[in-house]
Order: sequence, then C-alpha cells, then structure tokens
Amino acid sequence: MNTAPTSRPDRSGWYTIRLQGRLEPRWGALFEGMTLTADDGFTVLTGPVADQSALHGLLQQLRDLGLPLESVVRAQPDLTTPPPRTPDTSTTGA
Repeated sequence: MNTAPTSRPDRSGWYTIRLQGRLEPRWGALFEGMTLTADDGFTVLTGPVADQSALHGLLQQLRDLGLPLESVVRAQPDLTTPPPRTPDTSTTGA
C-alpha cells in the first residue's frame, strides 16, 4: 500500500466564458472577480475561478440565466495589462 502523500496541482485557473446574447452589466455583481463585457452579440466573462467546484457553480448560475453557452476556455491572465505601479521609494536626496 502506497502511503506517500500525493501532490495535487493547483486547481485554480483563469477562464473566458462566452455566452450567446447580451447580459446586462448589472449582472456583473453576481460574478464577483470576473469582468463582464459585450462583444458582437455575445457576453464574455473573464477572470479567475478558484477551483473546479467553483467553475461548476458558476456554470450553473449562467445556465439559470438562460443564455446559451458558446464556449468555456481556460486561459492565461491578460498579460498585456501592465501591473499596477508602485511609488518609487529609492530616490536619492541631495
């Protein structure tokens, strides 16, 4: 019997979920941490999802809204957005 601990890979991820139709921006609060945008007749939710259980819960919420699911893609965070700037505290004084 193998009693060695098994490592579990990080189950969190960044997802892009595309729905047919337009979801009003007021619904954005329901999907905390995700960005909701309208794109040519589609609604796109993008953002982090904690784990597979959270993903399934999110998909159930979307199902209950009645918009057809177009795609679910695990993606990388948007690396084109620069990180927030922090003040430079390494200035030299005269």
